[in-house]
Amino acid sequence: MNETTGKRRAYVLAVLIVANMMCAVFFAADVIADFEALGSQESFHLIIEAIAAVVLVFGTGFLLMELRRLLQRNASMEIGIRAARGEMQSVIDRFFSDWALSDAERDVALLLLKGLDNEAIASIRGTATGTVRAQCARIYAKAGVDGRSQLMSVFMEELLSEPLGSAAAGQRAA
Repeated sequence: MNETTGKRRAYVLAVLIVANMMCAVFFAADVIADFEALGSQESFHLIIEAIAAVVLVFGTGFLLMELRRLLQRNASMEIGIRAARGEMQSVIDRFFSDWALSDAERDVALLLLKGLDNEAIASIRGTATGTVRAQCARIYAKAGVDGRSQLMSVFMEELLSEPLGSAAAGQRAA
């Protein structure tokens, strides 16, 4: 679900909750008016209506608070995702610097991490597949890994070992 759809759904939900609250207030006011008008003639029925009105008002209030909490949580998670993306990019850059990758090797390594095969990388970069294979071999040698899956595991281990943004993750990358 994209951001616009999520905001639209939250807006519709908020409108429905407000409409529900207005109906609950009307229902509660009607119960109060009935108590005053009828007295104790139909007290059992009015008590049931009063309980229903109270439950409706509290339930709607709870839904409103829950919607607010979910919207705050969503905003917080989005900030965290953006931070994680930026942090992961800095981790990748640090490894590439430590391995002394050339600019061309950095490009190829990044495409490898994105999951592209040699032919796709060659096509994107406008080079021969053999050139990409040779660059991959140099990347693997500089990284001290045997292949694509081990290269990926270096970054996955870094990503999964500690929460991104922690001081320890930054120190390990250094």
